[in-house]
Amino acid sequence: MPIKFALIKERKTPPDRRVVFSPNKCQKVIDFFSEAKIIVESSDVRFFKDEAYIDNGFEVAKDVSDCDVFLGVKEVPINALIENKKYFFFSHTIKHQPYNRGLLQAILQKKIEFYDHETIVKENGARLIGFGRYAGLVGAYNTFRALGLRDNLFDLPKVENLHDFSEMKQELDKIKLPPIKIVLTGKGKVAKGAKEILDHLKIKKVKVKNYLSKTYKKPVFCLIDIKHYNKRIDGEKFDKKEFYTDPSNYKSDFIRFAKVSDVFIAGHFYGENAPYLFTREDAKQLDFKIRIVGDISCDIDGPVASTLRASTIADPFYGYDPQTEKEVAYNSKGSIIVMAVDNLPCELPKDASEGFGKMFFNQVMPAFFNNDEGGILERARITTHKGKLTERFSYLQDYVGGKD
Repeated sequence: MPIKFALIKERKTPPDRRVVFSPNKCQKVIDFFSEAKIIVESSDVRFFKDEAYIDNGFEVAKDVSDCDVFLGVKEVPINALIENKKYFFFSHTIKHQPYNRGLLQAILQKKIEFYDHETIVKENGARLIGFGRYAGLVGAYNTFRALGLRDNLFDLPKVENLHDFSEMKQELDKIKLPPIKIVLTGKGKVAKGAKEILDHLKIKKVKVKNYLSKTYKKPVFCLIDIKHYNKRIDGEKFDKKEFYTDPSNYKSDFIRFAKVSDVFIAGHFYGENAPYLFTREDAKQLDFKIRIVGDISCDIDGPVASTLRASTIADPFYGYDPQTEKEVAYNSKGSIIVMAVDNLPCELPKDASEGFGKMFFNQVMPAFFNNDEGGILERARITTHKGKLTERFSYLQDYVGGKD
């Protein structure tokens, strides 16, 4: 049975220029899945212009209400939701986010069958699609941009003013770094994206022992995971499984890196109740050396004490005064410069869209035409067409308005 997909216009403010499928990927979809049809909702903000889809033979329309499945990136405004349809987008609701409670309530009220990109996972819960790599790429680039601006070393242009990742790399090729030490946390797609930038700059990766004990005449970085910056309170050996299950027996050991690092790029995932990497008291200490924080993870007022708020693409940097614990100008003397943009992939819409589309094509599209034999859609489905939460997401019942 044919399925009509709509690539919907992004309506969130500030504008998001990303899309699930580029014109080329749309062509691949209909070439590979004969029962798929794609209608493109007209958009004046999307990176790929309406004309690019038209030139590839796709219909561009202002009204896509007759489509079956609606594919978007960011939250859809409540007044733009069409009842009794299937939607895919990032809703930011599955962790009980208070600011989007009304959105999930509206999805239920309108009897929308809803799938969140974040809930498209393997059986073991590992995410299959996302923009993590692009957050890492842009976050690391922005961190070096902050260094250049603060110390008058170089002036990297904003990523949003560049065409693509290729141009980003060309700009990075023009800069020269002083002999700084950079600590990067994480091992997922975000951290790997950030590492791509460090590798492109030919910054030497060094082992933890050497990083903590040696000085270098060239810039170096150290990539660390939870076992490096957490330790058991009783001094016993770190147990990863125990840490993930119950981190209450652990405390942060990040301060040893803070004492020798100039720059901290946060690409880790922070688990609930895990120890904070560094606290406000830690940052007050005279031997706390970090003065630039690229907080890609961006957990507000959480594990990275200097992250007081999310910053914006328009104004990506602010300063944190460790002594007053207040926000100051990013170039204030003695402050920590913070980059905490929470929508970094938006700055690289072409590459981010192409990469995301490839993942969606490979991981999700087959499920529409093979009776969801791998359970991809069923695991991702948050609400049913009857206006109910699925069993897997029934824990959200109190969040959306109490028990039945």
